[in-house]
Amino acid sequence: MSLAYQAVGWNRQKKIYDACLAIGVVLYLTLFMVVGVLWFPHITAETLLLRGFGSAALVLLHFILYIGPAARLFPVLLPLLYNRRHMGVTMFFLALVHAVLALLQFHLGGDQFPLVSLLTSNGDYDSFFQFPFQLLGAFGLAVLFLMAATSHDFWLANLTAPVWKALHMLVYVAYVALILHVVLGYLQNHQAPVTQFLLVGGVWLLLMLHGLAGWREWRKDREARAEDGWVYVADVAEIRENRARIVCVAGERIAVFKYDGKVSAMSNVCQHQNGPLGEGKIVDGCVTCPWHGYQYRPHDGSSPAPFTEKIPTFKAKVTAGKVYVDPTPLPPGTPVAPALIGEGAEVTA
Repeated sequence: MSLAYQAVGWNRQKKIYDACLAIGVVLYLTLFMVVGVLWFPHITAETLLLRGFGSAALVLLHFILYIGPAARLFPVLLPLLYNRRHMGVTMFFLALVHAVLALLQFHLGGDQFPLVSLLTSNGDYDSFFQFPFQLLGAFGLAVLFLMAATSHDFWLANLTAPVWKALHMLVYVAYVALILHVVLGYLQNHQAPVTQFLLVGGVWLLLMLHGLAGWREWRKDREARAEDGWVYVADVAEIRENRARIVCVAGERIAVFKYDGKVSAMSNVCQHQNGPLGEGKIVDGCVTCPWHGYQYRPHDGSSPAPFTEKIPTFKAKVTAGKVYVDPTPLPPGTPVAPALIGEGAEVTA
C-alpha cells in the first residue's frame, strides 16, 4: 500500500523479480538474433532487431495476460501477480523500440514526415489482406502507453478504482489489435507457418486459461439461501486458521475469516484493484489481499492507520460448530464484534 506518492522502494523480492525479468528479455533477444542469423543468413540487422523487439513484446504481453487467470487456478503463481506492472512497463518499452525501428526502416526515407507517412501510405481499408496493419500496431501501442503511464498508484487514487480498472481492461482491446497487426503483417509479407502456429497456440492458451478461471469463479457464485435471515457458510472445522470461506449472497461475495478462535465477515472485494480478499490470509492481525498486499482489519473492514481504505462488513454467528452470516452488508468500515467459536453454544456478532 502507498501512503504518499513517492519513488518506490525496491525490496529484495522486487529486485529479484526485476532481475529475472531483465535477464529473460536479454536472453530472448540474444537467442532470437542468433537463430535469426542462422535461419535467415541474408536478413539485415535492422529487420532482425525490428522482429526481435516486436516478438519479445508480444511474448511478454501473452505472459502478462496469462498471469491473472493462472494465478486464480494455481495460487503458487501469485508472486508473479504482485509485480505484474513491472512486466507491463517493460513490455511497453519493447513495443516502443519495435515501433521506432519500424518508422525508421519503412517511413524515414520518403518525402513525408514519418508519422504522416504511417497514416497515409496505405489506404486499403476495404481489403482484409491489404489492410494497413501498421495502424493497428500504432493503435495497440497507444493503448499500452496509456496503461504504462497510469500504472502508478497516484493514478489509481485520482482516477478512482472503477475508472482505473476500466482503463486497464483496454489491454484486451490492445491485444486484439496487436494480434491482427502481426497476423496481417505476416500474411502480407511472409508465409511463416511456424509463426502462425505459435500465434494460434498463444491465443488458444489465453482463452483456455480464462475459461477455466471463469468456470471456477462461476462455481463459487452459486447463490446461498438465507434461512431466518442467516446464510450457512461452513462448519468451523472446514475453514482453515487465518483463512476464509467465500459465500455468494444476492450477487455479492462475502469472505468469512477464522482466526484466534473468532470469525469475522467482510466484502470479498479489495478497494485497490478488486482483488479477492477471501483468497488471502490474515497476516499480523489484518486480512491481506493476495494480489498486492492491501490490508484490512477483520472486525471493521478498515485499513490500519495511516491508510484509509474501507470495505463493507457483515454480522456473523457460530451455532453448534456451524458458521452463519447475515447477508445484509453494513456501511464500509463499520465495526462488528467477531463471533466467538464456542462449544455448541450460539455466539452472535
